[in-house]
Amino acid sequence: MLIAVISDTHNRDASVSRALAVMAERKVEVVIHCGDIEAGATVRLFPSHTHFVFGNCDRDRDEIEEAVAEIGATLHGVWGQLELAGRRLAFVHGDDHHLLDDLEHADTFDFLFHGHTHVAKEHRTGQTRVINPGALQRVAVRTFLLLDLPSGQAESVTVE
Repeated sequence: MLIAVISDTHNRDASVSRALAVMAERKVEVVIHCGDIEAGATVRLFPSHTHFVFGNCDRDRDEIEEAVAEIGATLHGVWGQLELAGRRLAFVHGDDHHLLDDLEHADTFDFLFHGHTHVAKEHRTGQTRVINPGALQRVAVRTFLLLDLPSGQAESVTVE
């Protein structure tokens, strides 16, 4: 099962469209968005198999919530969790450092995805692999993550 993790899209619809084209080409089954979407118009670009959480720049949450419902996707609030291909996943924006720390040290999840810093990076805390996929805005190189479950093979994808 191939999933995509994306964050901090900040209304950059052209970059989002290019990223989504790669995801469609690669036959991604689930998309996880780690927040800072900013507007319903951006949400409407995503497929129905997308899971969203709010970020600190998602000020009009009602508009985002309406758009998520409109496309048939799922909005989890400030953090979400899924079990896919036998792996337990959590995802959060990352601006709430206490929540991020609690999830990272819960020793419950195989993967924890977050954004907020706009810096792609990865580390492990106990059994949890913590991954920030990067961002599509305010970065020199725009990136998102493709992750094969259950193998765990990750690929950072650059969006031109």
